[in-house]
Amino acid sequence: MSVQSPSLPFICRKTPAQSTQGMVVTNHPLGSVAGHEMLASGGNAVDAAVAALLALTVVEPMMVGIAGGGVAHLYTPGDGHQIYDCLSQAPAAATPDMYEPVSDSLPDYMQTKDRRNMIGPSSVASPGNLLGWCRMHDAHGALPFEDVIAPAIRYAARGFAATSYLASNIARYAGDLALDPVISAIFLPDGRPATMGQKIVQADYAESLRLIAKEGAGALHGGSLGQALIDRIGDQGRLSMEDLTGYDVRERTAIKGSYRGFEIVGPPPPASSGVHVAQMLNMLETVDMAGMGFDNPERLHLLAETIRIAFEDRRAASGDPDFVDIPVEKLISKAYAQDCLARMRATGGAETHLPTYESQNTTHITVADRDGRIVCATHTINGLFGARFMVPGTGIIPNNYMLNFDPHPGKALSIAPCKRVPTSMAPMIVAKDGKPAFALGLPGAVRIFPSAMQSIVNMIDFAMSPQQAVEAPRIWTEGAHVELEPDYAHHKPALEAMGHEVQIVPHIGGGMNMVAFGAAMMTGAACWRADGTVSALGGGLAGEGIAFHI
Repeated sequence: MSVQSPSLPFICRKTPAQSTQGMVVTNHPLGSVAGHEMLASGGNAVDAAVAALLALTVVEPMMVGIAGGGVAHLYTPGDGHQIYDCLSQAPAAATPDMYEPVSDSLPDYMQTKDRRNMIGPSSVASPGNLLGWCRMHDAHGALPFEDVIAPAIRYAARGFAATSYLASNIARYAGDLALDPVISAIFLPDGRPATMGQKIVQADYAESLRLIAKEGAGALHGGSLGQALIDRIGDQGRLSMEDLTGYDVRERTAIKGSYRGFEIVGPPPPASSGVHVAQMLNMLETVDMAGMGFDNPERLHLLAETIRIAFEDRRAASGDPDFVDIPVEKLISKAYAQDCLARMRATGGAETHLPTYESQNTTHITVADRDGRIVCATHTINGLFGARFMVPGTGIIPNNYMLNFDPHPGKALSIAPCKRVPTSMAPMIVAKDGKPAFALGLPGAVRIFPSAMQSIVNMIDFAMSPQQAVEAPRIWTEGAHVELEPDYAHHKPALEAMGHEVQIVPHIGGGMNMVAFGAAMMTGAACWRADGTVSALGGGLAGEGIAFHI
C-alpha cells in the first residue's frame, strides 16, 4: 500500500504497475485482461482498447454497450492525435416536443411524463459505439477483428462472476429491470437481483458478438441485430433503420492548450473537456499552485471559482457544432483567461441555474503499447442499464441518451433531428517536449472534466506519482454548491467561512485511470472509485539467435 508524504491528506488504496511492453487500465479486471491478451498476442494499443471495450460491454453491462456512445482519443507517433466522436444522436424523427415535461423549474426540470425520456423505447437515440470501435480498428488495428472480439464472446458465453459494483447496481434498479422479462431473466434470476460472485451468463449476447465478428458493425447498423432493435422499439420510439445505416462517426480535430510548458490535448465540441480544461488551466497558470500547497483551503476556493467560471461559460456556449457556433479559440486563449480571472469572487456563494444533466454511468479505458500508440476512451449507454430493457434474442441493452436533451422546446439543448448533446467526457493526453507525458480519463458526467483538470494539476504542480494523482481527493461545483470528498472534509468550515455552501459526498466522479510515460518505463494507475485494474505487459520474446538444443 502506497503511503503519501505528511503534506498530502490521503493514502492510496490501490497499487500501480510498471511496464516496458504495454499497459491496459480499465474499470473492470476482465476488461484489462482482454486488452492484455491482445498485447501479449502481438496486437497494438488499438487492438487492446477495442478488445477491452467489447469485453466491458459484457462485464460492465450497466455502464457500456455496443448500442451506446462515447469519445475515443487515439495518439499515433508520427500521425498525432485523432478524436473519434461516437456519441449518440437524436433520431431523424425526433422533435422538440416529443416529451411532456412535468415541470419548468428545479428540481424536476428534466423529468417527463411516464419517464419516457429515461426508460423504454422512446428514450433510445442513434448509437455510435460499435461503429466507432470498428472504424478505429479497421484503420489502425494489427490483429484480425475476430481475435479482438474473442474475449468478449468468451465472457458472455461462459459467464463471469458479478462484482459487488455490478450486484449493487442490479439491486438498486431491480424495479425497472423487472418491467422487462428479457433483461430481468439475466440480472434478476428467479426474480431476485444477482448477488456478488453469482455467475452471469449472456448466451444471446455471445451469439450477437459472434455475428459481429463475421459482419462487423454492419450487423447492428443495417443488419439483423439492427432490425431486432428497431422491431423492439416499434412505434413507442423514434429510432429507425435509416438512423442506424445513416449514423456517421465523426473524426474531429483535437483541442490543444498549454500549461507550464506542457501541451494539453483533449476532444473538441460536442465534448466540453478540450475547451474547458484548457480554459481552467489557463486561469490557474497565473497562480503559484505549488507554492499554495495541496492541502490548503485557499487553493480549494481557487479551484471552486475556476470550475464555476468554466461551467458558466459552458452553459453560455456549448453544444453540437453542427447546430451552434462555439467560440473555441476565444475560450482557450490566454487573453481570455485574464477576463475570467476578473470574474473570480473573493468569497463563495450559491447560484441558481437550470441543471445540466448527464449520466454518471460511464466507463473509461487508458491503453498504451510499446511503439508509442495510446488510446484513451470514454464510452457509455448513458444511464445505469441504459433504457433498462434488452432486445429479445440479442442480449443488447440500448442507450437512453434522449434523457440528456432538454425536454422543453426552444432551449439551447432542446431536441432536434440528428443532434448530439454536449458531453463532459475527457479522454486527455498531456505531452512534454513533443512526447506524451501521461494520458487519463474517468466516468462521472459533469464531474468528469473538472476532475481530469485536478489530476493534471496534481501531476504537473505537485509532482505526484500517477497513483497519487488519480486517487487524490477532489472538489467540484457547478455554481449551486461545492462538493468535497471525505479526505477534504477538514476544510469544510474554512470554505463555509468563505461563503461556500459545502456538501461532503462519498466520491466526485468515477474511477479514473492513467498511463504515464517515463524515460524507460510506463506506469499504470487506477483509483479507488471503481473496480479499476492495471495490467502491465513485461518481459518479451527470446533474443535473436537463441535456440534450445537437445
